[in-house]
Amino acid sequence: MAKKALITGITGQDGSYLAELLLSKGYEVYGMIRRSSSFNTARLEHIYSDPHESGARMHLVYGDLNDGSRLNHLIRTTKPDEIYNLGAQSHVRVSFDVPEFTGDTTGLGVLRLLDAIRETGHECKFYQASSSEMFGKVQEVPQTEDTPFYPRSPYGAAKVFGHWITVNYRESYNMFACSGILFNHESPRRGETFVTRKITRAVGRIVHGLQDKIFLGNLDAKRDWGFAGDYVEAMW
Repeated sequence: MAKKALITGITGQDGSYLAELLLSKGYEVYGMIRRSSSFNTARLEHIYSDPHESGARMHLVYGDLNDGSRLNHLIRTTKPDEIYNLGAQSHVRVSFDVPEFTGDTTGLGVLRLLDAIRETGHECKFYQASSSEMFGKVQEVPQTEDTPFYPRSPYGAAKVFGHWITVNYRESYNMFACSGILFNHESPRRGETFVTRKITRAVGRIVHGLQDKIFLGNLDAKRDWGFAGDYVEAMW
């Protein structure tokens, strides 16, 4: 019998690459999406098939990290072998504009998922996408798994909560729950508000005479960059 995986954040860069990988490994994939008046599934169109077709192994289901009862229902009905929590309000700058929403989704959303697993009694493997933003004001270079966290944004602080609540549930309830601390990872599927896509998109527009300037934020930041496809393979 094929393994089943539930992915939150499946419409994002990482979620689409992970779905692609798991389907290639023979998984049945359930992707949680939020109800919206417009479709945001462009990154999935090349792997999506109509669920009414025989042999369809990818399913999109409505849910939200802010809705614990729905998460509980999805775990009961899909019975996944693995859960990958990639969903979040993931833009650091925006987290200062919507700190409460960021904390509720990126932080408490992890708690809701873990508690849904605990409450249903369903045995599965849980992966939490932690972030290098947890290190924030870095205490040492390079960072390791033992480097103290010092988040400098609501997003980073929410990720620290998600990271430690994963540890707490693993130790308190003997759950298979782990985190991967991800540094920046890029691809052609990266959102256009992130710096790599912002630059490449602006260069294309400048070449075609559609704009003549590019505005950037902090030019002193230093980041380790990788390819998103490699990162999701590490998650698996």
